[in-house]
Amino acid sequence: MDYRLLGRTGVEVSPLCLGTMMFGAWGNKDVNDSIRVIHHALDAGINFIDTADVYSDGESEEIVGKALKGRRDDVVLATKFFMPMGKGPNHGGGSRKWIMQSVEDSLRRLGTDYLDLYQVHRPSAGMDVEETLGALSDLVRQGKVRYIGSSSYSGSQIVEAQTAARDGRLARFVTEQPPYSILVRGIEEDVLPTTQRHGMGTLTYSPLAGGWLSGKWRKDAAPVPTSGARPKARFNMESPANQHKLEVVDALARVADDAGITLIELAIAFVINHPGVTSAIIGPRTMEQLLSQLPAATIKLSVETLDRIDEIVAPGRTLNPDDNSYGANELVPEARRR
Repeated sequence: MDYRLLGRTGVEVSPLCLGTMMFGAWGNKDVNDSIRVIHHALDAGINFIDTADVYSDGESEEIVGKALKGRRDDVVLATKFFMPMGKGPNHGGGSRKWIMQSVEDSLRRLGTDYLDLYQVHRPSAGMDVEETLGALSDLVRQGKVRYIGSSSYSGSQIVEAQTAARDGRLARFVTEQPPYSILVRGIEEDVLPTTQRHGMGTLTYSPLAGGWLSGKWRKDAAPVPTSGARPKARFNMESPANQHKLEVVDALARVADDAGITLIELAIAFVINHPGVTSAIIGPRTMEQLLSQLPAATIKLSVETLDRIDEIVAPGRTLNPDDNSYGANELVPEARRR
């Protein structure tokens, strides 16, 4: 497996990052089986693991911690904070108060004394980014965190954070984690060019578009139940946008067949073939799913195949706005001029 620099950090990571959202109550409830999946991913050459405190209410971090006993130093370990972790008003968000508490909780669950990458799961609409960066900078100075990153930031929010870090002489976000797949290409127009200009690593999530590009949802197939962790609107088959996605998936399946690879391999290879993408986060729940995704790490798509994909889904286009995970704060009624 070829490794890539994580932005300008000098750290090398695998083109596939093992996402662990589906380990624990949200997905695979068998702890030992989840650990076997993690170990197989490491043995296959993946050295990058991404989790979050909110995944299965901390259980995902605990499973990762158990799996990494004796192997911690071989892994670039990333986790995230921000989502609510309790009923109180200060058990989430990007405040200094919550960051200082959440990092200790994540370190304990993961069984480690440092994090390689600590990421803000979402931007804070009503708070200065300087507060978040200031707290994270202190964690870097304390040695509890090596690098910091953002997730689901818009292009303008990325620039704002980079400028604030420079002006305040604070630690800067060295990575961004946006959604990206053949069906969700919005970041090509703004986010990817922005991260490239600022020398950031980009770890994209949901390369299979929440399962749409796994082959589970096809025009003639019976409905498949979805994880409770995923927004229902993304899988409402009565939606015209989702009906169009079914047609697109059938067309992409034909492209994959002509290329001699599976639809899953096509989807993941498409993401990591973009020069602005450092690593694609895959989120297998089972060993079977992991084995179906690993071959994509070494697939180079031909120009002809990439051109056919562009004809089916134009660059920069997201077929269903419900598949985006950023921009919501800007579009609420009170933020619009009406």
